[in-house]
Amino acid sequence: MSTPPQARRNTRHGRNLVAGVLLGLGTVAFVDEVVFHQLLRWHHFYDLSTPDVALISDGLFHAFSWFATVASLLMVAALSRERAFWGAAFAAGWLTGAGFFQLYDGLIQHKVLGLHQIRYGVDLLPYDVTWNVIAAVLLLAGIVLWVTTARRARRLAKPART
Repeated sequence: MSTPPQARRNTRHGRNLVAGVLLGLGTVAFVDEVVFHQLLRWHHFYDLSTPDVALISDGLFHAFSWFATVASLLMVAALSRERAFWGAAFAAGWLTGAGFFQLYDGLIQHKVLGLHQIRYGVDLLPYDVTWNVIAAVLLLAGIVLWVTTARRARRLAKPART
């Protein structure tokens, strides 16, 4: 018994979204780790303990970014083999994942939990506003594209009228 076309299209949309979300999470986490933790040395993932604990927390954070990235790329490879990769749905997932992660980092990790700040010894307001506005724009763009691609997937999945 074969899978109905509507189920295949909806699955394709969902799998492309998940792959994109994972790559969005992995990309933003990787950029945060490399730029803010290593190159600029503005903060660590966990700044509330010793430098050794901070370094270990950065390593775990970096591992998370790579696991998300590798999982995404494996999904993309599978979608490509099946000729089911859909760039627009993948991009919707990437934007959503990237925006969500950055907004979560800026609001929850920075402000609510206080694990670290973007930078220390400066007025945080311009940094926080910039960080969270970029996150919100990415997230909003992802959601808009997500809704657009979901509507298209549903439209394509409807059987043709004869």
